[in-house]
Amino acid sequence: MTKGKILWIEGKRANSPSFIPGLRKKGYIVETAATGEEAIRLIPRLDPDLMVVNTASMRTSGKRICRALRARANHVPILVISDPEHPAPEDVQADVVLTLPFTARKLLNRIKPMLPAMGGKLLHKGPIRLDLEHKRVRCLGREETLTPRLAQLLKLFMDHPGEALEREQLFREVWKTEYTGDTRTLDVHISWLRQAIEEDPRNPQFLKTIRGVGYRLDV
Repeated sequence: MTKGKILWIEGKRANSPSFIPGLRKKGYIVETAATGEEAIRLIPRLDPDLMVVNTASMRTSGKRICRALRARANHVPILVISDPEHPAPEDVQADVVLTLPFTARKLLNRIKPMLPAMGGKLLHKGPIRLDLEHKRVRCLGREETLTPRLAQLLKLFMDHPGEALEREQLFREVWKTEYTGDTRTLDVHISWLRQAIEEDPRNPQFLKTIRGVGYRLDV
């Protein structure tokens, strides 16, 4: 079970021990970038829950990097790791600033409140995260609440990524019926799912229609 996705921006001059292995061991997905430009390129694919900027490793105040990150992903919180010799300015666009040295426990204590509160039953495929406990889905920085049936339908697709699921199978497993005469019921639910996960529901990127068969989740 993943606890959250972190985009960690760290240069090659990091003198302090890396916190990244410990975070990964605790269940966080941590993807690294060596520069702000590289981080901005990663944001659409990773869809992070948190961005950490280790300014101490880059001998910079972090002001320019944080401004660029805010412009690209304003909804994502930013934590800055600062060096006493190069402190972060007061107007740095970060939610939290930690000044070295500090412990891994202190870092965790500051990270946890910044991450979305997801339930214990969490499915994660590509940019889609489904919280089965609270019936919430998060994708591309947006979070939506689903009905129990929509959550069950999305779970079925996420259990079979890249597979074309036939309409008969969807009715059988989600509606518990062999009757497939009323296809509009399924089509309406697919439309609702697309509104929850797609950037442009009319031109779906993830939930594709497979003519003559059914639907497929591409992640």
